[in-house]
Amino acid sequence: MIGTKGRILALIVLAALLAGSLAYLRIRKTERMYPGDLRGEIVVGGLERTYIVHFPPNFSKDEHLPLLIALHGGGETGFDMERLTGGGLNTLAERERFIVVYPDGVERHWNDGRNLSRYRAQRENIDDVAFISALIDLFVREYGVNGSRVYVTGMSNGGLMAYRLACEIPERLAAVAVVGVSMSENLYGNYSSKFPLLILIILGTDDPLVPWNGGELHFGPIKFGRVVSIENTVEYWAARNDCTVRRGREYLPDADPEDGTRVWIERYSNCSDGAEVVLYGIEGGGHTWPGGYQYLPQGIIGKTSRDIDANEVIWEFLSSHSRSG
Repeated sequence: MIGTKGRILALIVLAALLAGSLAYLRIRKTERMYPGDLRGEIVVGGLERTYIVHFPPNFSKDEHLPLLIALHGGGETGFDMERLTGGGLNTLAERERFIVVYPDGVERHWNDGRNLSRYRAQRENIDDVAFISALIDLFVREYGVNGSRVYVTGMSNGGLMAYRLACEIPERLAAVAVVGVSMSENLYGNYSSKFPLLILIILGTDDPLVPWNGGELHFGPIKFGRVVSIENTVEYWAARNDCTVRRGREYLPDADPEDGTRVWIERYSNCSDGAEVVLYGIEGGGHTWPGGYQYLPQGIIGKTSRDIDANEVIWEFLSSHSRSG
């Protein structure tokens, strides 16, 4: 049972979760990071932006490795994104040999296009698209990243930012994976790019912040803007990618019967330029990263599915695609 003080504290934390060129690099070791992490700094638009980067062992720029950009939720940092994933993306980077970067939003939030006034990133219209573009340029130039294999994933506010990147710079990305949120009404209504882009979406049916059928992002009386339904989100991307085949739900094995969730997959295929749209529905799942860290009690954010490991699912999907041209 969570007491009144605990609920107030949790409400404050959750309010943060969704609220959401000259460049130089100085890398140094820092505290409060995973083993092997380095911290980078880059100046974009006159602002010093920071991030954590994790290279695989014995890294060489001559390998021309893929780059995965992992975007944290609102009120968090790049380190918090690492912790949410249980360090799993780092483990995969070492095993599968890619570079993973965890950027930090301005004052812990991304300017994802919802045009909220309570957070500096959105109130001052911080150009986070330029920031991510500058990071891509930097890693291609300085670390030999394969520019045809740049991927983005994000959770919550970071997921909304991933949608924005997919809408505004799709030509720079090979594929995108979003966890814990559908598209904001602003993006859904204002962008009509037809550039095909592969996308994977993971969302819990019982997410207490993100309504499955669309509406206000909220926690209790606190509201964070509006999203469209997950059905409309998936259909938007299917239409944009000119997908003509929709496969029915396929339930995965209930690997952990004790977690209170079941996972199913819907796929849209036969799309332009080999694109694909994949939805993982987490029946009974909350505002969580499947297989990841349960950062607040179930009574506050809902259940974390243990039937899949989102890190493995996301990397398997992303890594199988590269950007043509």
